[in-house]
Amino acid sequence: MHATLPLLENGDFPAIRRKAVETLQVNLGYKCNQSCLHCHVNAGPTRTELMSRETIFEVIACIKAMNIRMLDVTGGAPELNPHFRLLVESARGLGVRVIDRCNLTILFEPGHEDLAQFLADQQVEITASLPCYLEDNVDRQRGKGVFETSIRALQKLNSLGYAQPGSPLKLNLVYNPQGPVLPPGQEGLQRDYQQRLLDGYGVVFNELYALANMPIQRFGSTLVSKGQFDPYMKLLKDAYRPENLDTVMCRTLMSVDWQGYVYDCDFNQMLELPLAWKGRARSHLRELLGSDLERNPIVVKDHCYGCTAGQGSSCGGALGNN
Repeated sequence: MHATLPLLENGDFPAIRRKAVETLQVNLGYKCNQSCLHCHVNAGPTRTELMSRETIFEVIACIKAMNIRMLDVTGGAPELNPHFRLLVESARGLGVRVIDRCNLTILFEPGHEDLAQFLADQQVEITASLPCYLEDNVDRQRGKGVFETSIRALQKLNSLGYAQPGSPLKLNLVYNPQGPVLPPGQEGLQRDYQQRLLDGYGVVFNELYALANMPIQRFGSTLVSKGQFDPYMKLLKDAYRPENLDTVMCRTLMSVDWQGYVYDCDFNQMLELPLAWKGRARSHLRELLGSDLERNPIVVKDHCYGCTAGQGSSCGGALGNN
């Protein structure tokens, strides 16, 4: 795999600082039942990195100490971590809003037959990957048969109350472009998704998040291999909008890797760019308990243009209008 960090080092992205931490995004490990082309984590079935039970308890301690109100759980497939349910139940017991970044197909993996019911019982908000509403496009990006399984998973979640009128169970979908282009306008794309999925499969959902592909890890390496890295970076820089700086996710989010080390965002985690704190090479979650990170400088490189180009891109979708 081609390393992309050296290509992002000597950039000119503006300096920004943190606001108060509101969201703790925790990567439970890189093991996944899929290997997607656009995956910035380089997750897959052969990865073995998984967060330990001890670190799970350190995450719970951090939630209490920093008064975190939102826990965003990711991976890999986070549900493959044997302590996933412990973390979810503990956070929900503290009244914390929990988001599970689910690839949908995990709901039908052996040993996870009751996972959908568990998520519904815990009132976990599901943010699910579905990079297109067309079967061929999804299978090309994520593997043969993934679209059909994903539709069955969405139908199962709908049957449990997700995205139904008046239900507290939220189900959001994530769109990623097929290649080195910016995503289309989120509002119009959401209407298209809602119509296609309802008419074709009887599926409903709450919101669609249109995310830009980041020029790192598996996707970045593919760009390098195809000679598309520099043109894609130019596209991101030309579409830069300074007004998106105020609402980028790293302002209020702290990312935690499977070992418990902290970063400004999930993308910095994948580039091994730790959160800057008291001159340390890197800091562990336990070292930040009770700390105030407001006004702390955010570590930036040129991949940050991926979050500020066009309508902007964050874990919660577009930052503004296209």
